[in-house]
Amino acid sequence: MSGRSSRTMRPDVYHGSLALALTLLGAVALILAFRPSLSWASLLGAWLFSVNVVTFGYYGYDKGQARRTSRRVPEVVLHGLSVAGGSLGAYGGMQLFRHKTIKGSFRIFFWFTVVLQVALILAVMYHLAKY
Repeated sequence: MSGRSSRTMRPDVYHGSLALALTLLGAVALILAFRPSLSWASLLGAWLFSVNVVTFGYYGYDKGQARRTSRRVPEVVLHGLSVAGGSLGAYGGMQLFRHKTIKGSFRIFFWFTVVLQVALILAVMYHLAKY
């Protein structure tokens, strides 16, 4: 054991779990509020809207923590939110809060994720257009 209490959760696990819970809660709230047909498109839309709102919020929260030199959100959580579909929220948070705009390795991973997501969207659109 590392000397830490077994009740202490690692920051990446804590923030990752919280972000997932908030995203799922937001998606369920959207589905219940608008009551769309439960198609893959409506579920995906609810997820994407929710994960982008949560991602944007996390960028703002982490910027506030950085100003206070308090405990920060691990970068793996911010990247994970982008990978999960929150790239627009991440980009908005980066621009509005002027957060994570200088660190080169962070930006490279972010833009790599965006390029992969655009390629995936184009591949799906191509596949759907064929049928």
